[in-house]
Amino acid sequence: MTTTTSEAARHFAAKLQFETDPSDVKAAQDAGERFVLVDSRGEAAWRQGRIAGAVHLPTAEIAERALATIPVDVPVVTYCWGPGCNGSTRAALAFSLLGYEVRELIGGFEYWAREGLPVEDDHGEVVRAADPLTAPVDGASCAC
Repeated sequence: MTTTTSEAARHFAAKLQFETDPSDVKAAQDAGERFVLVDSRGEAAWRQGRIAGAVHLPTAEIAERALATIPVDVPVVTYCWGPGCNGSTRAALAFSLLGYEVRELIGGFEYWAREGLPVEDDHGEVVRAADPLTAPVDGASCAC
């Protein structure tokens, strides 16, 4: 395996430019940063549970509805179920083709919920404790 330091640096810099994680998104929300969090899953998944404050825009509807729903100058963060699903990647591609600045939430809804961050369903707030395999249970940052 031969990879130069500069190739590795470009690779990891690009990942950080186009991906984000649950704790960084939550920190950006708390700081009042301007962006829209988009749930790209279907209707049944949306009703079952979603990140509090997210906008529901299924991947198949992005090309048709995005420009009427989200101003093109507003950055977008896409998510789907979790690491086993590439729906957020397809959604991010669709937004980028429309000219949006977009990042993908790695870990998706699964890791957001497993970190004990705000989740809601059609009945209101859903309270989940942080999973010790994904986040510090004392609520402190993982400091990574």
